[in-house]
Amino acid sequence: MPTNNVLRWYPSLARMVVGGYWLYFAYQKWPPHGVDWMRGLMQSNPAHEPIPGLQQILQYLVAPNWHFFAVSQAVAETAVAALLLLGLATRVAALAGTLLAAELALTVAFGVTDTGFQWMYYLAVIVNAQVFVAGGGPFALERLLKRPQPAPS
Repeated sequence: MPTNNVLRWYPSLARMVVGGYWLYFAYQKWPPHGVDWMRGLMQSNPAHEPIPGLQQILQYLVAPNWHFFAVSQAVAETAVAALLLLGLATRVAALAGTLLAAELALTVAFGVTDTGFQWMYYLAVIVNAQVFVAGGGPFALERLLKRPQPAPS
């Protein structure tokens, strides 16, 4: 029954693919690339934001402090990627990944004119949520570190 083996591996494979996704985007913000390329994107986002309230937050809080938020995004993406790839604190990392993906879907995706490209942001929310629900799978370090519970007496 090869199907059972694939289904057993699926949560671990999904977790690693999502971790690789975040690693790819985090790497674009590491030296020597840095976060300077994000300045124009972050400062122009408020003009494309259709959600009232969020537009003002982007305009008056994020855009003037773009460097802080860009570095924070890079650190968060790196942490989520590392935790998911290793299989440590998987559900916490997947929840953080879901929030990061939602943040990108609600801000950056509106500035993209290609509808097909926008779906990359929306699908990221769904796949991160799926990893949150499924957990780390059988090939996660957190399973190795889990202490067996003593039998009740």
